[in-house]
Amino acid sequence: MVDTRTDLLVVGAGPYACSAAAYARDRGIDTTVVGQPMSFWRDRMPQDMYLRSGTDWHLDANGEHTFEAFVEERGLDPADLDPIPISVFLDHADWFAAQKGVAADPRLVASLTRPNGTFLATMDDGAVIEADRVVVAPGVGYFAQVPEWHALVPEDRRSHTLDRVTFDDLAGARVAVIGGRQSAYEWAALLCDHGAARVDVVHRHPTPAFERVSWRFVDPYVEQTLAVRGWWRGLTDDRRAGIAREFWEVGRLTLEHWLVPRLLPDVVHQHPECAVVDVSAGGEGPVTLTLSDRDVLEVDHVVFASGYRPDVARVPYLADVVDRVAATDGFPDLSEGFETSLPGLYVVGFLATRDFGPFYGFTKGCPSAAQLVVEEMLR
Repeated sequence: MVDTRTDLLVVGAGPYACSAAAYARDRGIDTTVVGQPMSFWRDRMPQDMYLRSGTDWHLDANGEHTFEAFVEERGLDPADLDPIPISVFLDHADWFAAQKGVAADPRLVASLTRPNGTFLATMDDGAVIEADRVVVAPGVGYFAQVPEWHALVPEDRRSHTLDRVTFDDLAGARVAVIGGRQSAYEWAALLCDHGAARVDVVHRHPTPAFERVSWRFVDPYVEQTLAVRGWWRGLTDDRRAGIAREFWEVGRLTLEHWLVPRLLPDVVHQHPECAVVDVSAGGEGPVTLTLSDRDVLEVDHVVFASGYRPDVARVPYLADVVDRVAATDGFPDLSEGFETSLPGLYVVGFLATRDFGPFYGFTKGCPSAAQLVVEEMLR
């Protein structure tokens, strides 16, 4: 039995979901949002972390209720927002949802089916929502990636950055951080902030630069995505690779300058161009990691800052429809308007980056993704 009927169901209540729901409502589409608002940001990110982006990144496809508008309305000093504390971004997200009248139903979708031309979402309490169309915005929490050897580290002595959001229990501890991008070095800084005795950062690539960079190089790419349907996939392989390389160099191999004072030189030890080649852990003693340069580390805990790998099949509530969703390398194959091969099912966010570019794994892509997906529905 159907408990609720809606034209559009948005599954998720993070930035991409909230942005799409707000624009759909603005365009007159009856929209229901389900999910716990910004739960990944609230529960799976450290409360004392900072954003890499500025207040020019926002959620509103109409360009009205922007982050900058929030800062002005609240009387905040932009000088205090460089970098932006995650708490301020969350306040902005709550403000945006309130301004747009987007109130998420906090229940979670247990399963999604499409038996007779419409979608049926069975909620975790057994209620059923029927919808003509569904936009899903799975957060990266489903896609954590770890090296093959991670299981050799006892479960109580390992964590992924996805799960390691508090640090007081590691005060006085020796910690290895596996990875070398922003999250690896930010978690190293947070470990220093919370009194870790030693932090070893191990990664395969050279030591990254720590510099102030501008993310505005992304702006024309997003503008092109809006101006030309299917712009990213229409580029030559060489052009896509060049943009991806630029994104990698600015966004991945150049880390934030504000980390440097917190990376205490007597605590943080870097191991660039290295990999773990052997792991030994027994009893309650330390974990021994042998590196490819023959260094041996004895640590009390291992943090995997090893990123995320897309796989649409790992989204649990899609289990009953995923066989009808064409995919390549874990990414769903999407139309120019984010529609999957299952008519009426749309995917935005991280899983859309193969077809729309790496910027769509960041909040920068929220407004344009919202516009494209809603305009696709109204075509």
